[in-house]
Amino acid sequence: MMSTARSRSLKQCKPPPDLTVSEWADEYRRLSSESSSEPGRWKTSRAPYQKGILDAISDAAVHTVVVMSSAQVGKTEIILNAIGYYSDQDPSPILMIQPTLEMAETFSKDRLAPMVRDTPVLKEIYPDAKTRGGGNTMLHKKFTGGHITMAGANSPASLASRPVRIVLFDEVDRYPASAGGEGDPVALGTKRTTTFWNRKRIITSTPTLEAHSRVSLAYDESDQCRYHLNCPHCGEAHHLEFKNLQWSKDDDGKHLDDVHMVCPECSCIIEEKDKKSMLANGEWVAGAEFTGTAGFHLNELYSPWKTWLEIRNDFLTARKSPETLKTFVNTSLGEVWREDEDTVDWQDIAARREPYGKKLPEKALVLTAAVDVQDDRLEYEIMAWGEGDESWGVKYDALTGDPGQPKLWEKLEDVLSMTFQRDDDVQLHIPIMTIDSGGHYTDQVYNFARKHKGRAYAIKGMAGAGRPISGRPSKSNKGKIHLYTVGTDTAKELLMFSMLRTTKTGASYCHFPADPEAGYDDRYFEMLTNEKCITKHKAGVPYRAWVAKGRNEALDCRVYNMAAKSILNPNYERIKQNQEPKEPEKKVSHTQRTRPKNRKSKSKNFATSW
Repeated sequence: MMSTARSRSLKQCKPPPDLTVSEWADEYRRLSSESSSEPGRWKTSRAPYQKGILDAISDAAVHTVVVMSSAQVGKTEIILNAIGYYSDQDPSPILMIQPTLEMAETFSKDRLAPMVRDTPVLKEIYPDAKTRGGGNTMLHKKFTGGHITMAGANSPASLASRPVRIVLFDEVDRYPASAGGEGDPVALGTKRTTTFWNRKRIITSTPTLEAHSRVSLAYDESDQCRYHLNCPHCGEAHHLEFKNLQWSKDDDGKHLDDVHMVCPECSCIIEEKDKKSMLANGEWVAGAEFTGTAGFHLNELYSPWKTWLEIRNDFLTARKSPETLKTFVNTSLGEVWREDEDTVDWQDIAARREPYGKKLPEKALVLTAAVDVQDDRLEYEIMAWGEGDESWGVKYDALTGDPGQPKLWEKLEDVLSMTFQRDDDVQLHIPIMTIDSGGHYTDQVYNFARKHKGRAYAIKGMAGAGRPISGRPSKSNKGKIHLYTVGTDTAKELLMFSMLRTTKTGASYCHFPADPEAGYDDRYFEMLTNEKCITKHKAGVPYRAWVAKGRNEALDCRVYNMAAKSILNPNYERIKQNQEPKEPEKKVSHTQRTRPKNRKSKSKNFATSW
């Protein structure tokens, strides 16, 4: 029997079969149970639109493939098939870039490793996953004839790899504007391919904001293909658009489940049951001249794994607030979100002030507090939160003094111990306070957080798109305390473009008190709205930046309160139940107690029965 090493050597000597990526996947690829609801042999026919994308990857005339899409269309599987093809059929050095290093590790462990394990031709050429030698690590794996490196767009060191022929950029709209101080991650990754005449780039992402979307800009520079389907009635071809998805309402205005598509050519009804045959006979149609970049756009309406009824229901839920509607447009429709970037008028927000007086409404369930540290004062805001993140301003004030002296922090302790009463006489205390540690008084902030561990938290604001409002805490600081990073851009976008623009009371609505003693005067609202989001460019890449026109302490306090709420992660339903008044237990008299019927029971059992 031929040895494994010899068989591999002979395999390398043979020219690879003349297969496209889709043909390779149909022949060899196996789906894993961890990542697929349909494990087993890959079938491109399951989602026929994938064939055109997969075959463009192996097309010698194409140097860049762009996929701008929604979720639920198999985008990650397309990337995995490309990796499999360039590992087995055309062995090449590959670089795979995820938005963060952590996501790269997750991709390696949860997606790549199962594919290699369950696809025999890959298992043969990749080293055993348990083997740590021979170049096999979590982020770098050698295979016969090539290797794959997985990197994070936020990590300059991980991008500084050796030359590669194939580079895959996944979720590029979540990349930072610069990898540290090294520049645009896409440009850095592309630079790694310059020594290869047959280099290939694959760029994929769900889009984000118009004029800030990397994938949208790349798609605009492509041949802009859309998947056209033939109407089962008139035979005319068109691509699926959400505006053509329709349904009925009953006399009471209730949305019915008769969700269907309307042909834009003949206005006939296209049923969900027609989708499978239409997909099988669909065709990619270019909307611009081909110059080496093949671009593909897809939305969830095409997905075999998502029904039109489910998409309609997602829309009805998402349209309740601007922020959730934006997510729907990006992740379900695969379209950029066009946003009015003008600042909110402070006078319009100030006009919201309500006379909820000295007591908070019953819907206010939990308090948070946030502190902005200045050189001569501590400015703070206390907020209340309710279901759907409806919020109420409670108190805005400043403690004047030297933050370098203990006396000022003793005053802040008094703030932390404040309680507030609701209309139903329930007393609310402050379970969490966040304090900005990024100024000149970091040590004092750390000391206060250490003294009030579990209630006071040091935070540090971090600009940049895609950062969570509150990240995981780190203790790698000189104070050895839990330090939370705050995604200030994310919080400001949510506040300015969603919460402050929500005009109907309920989820996401911001209430402000009219009581002068609460501190919400005109100056507060001017500071709250004093920043504007503008477009800047770094190495030719557009990114969003928030620029202050004046003092902005009120905005900072509001952002830090949003971080406090995120850290606390309140379960509003449970809090509401715990705050409901308990009925007093009824006292039972001695004569009402029932003794056990079995008088012969042992004494220990007799005691238990009482």
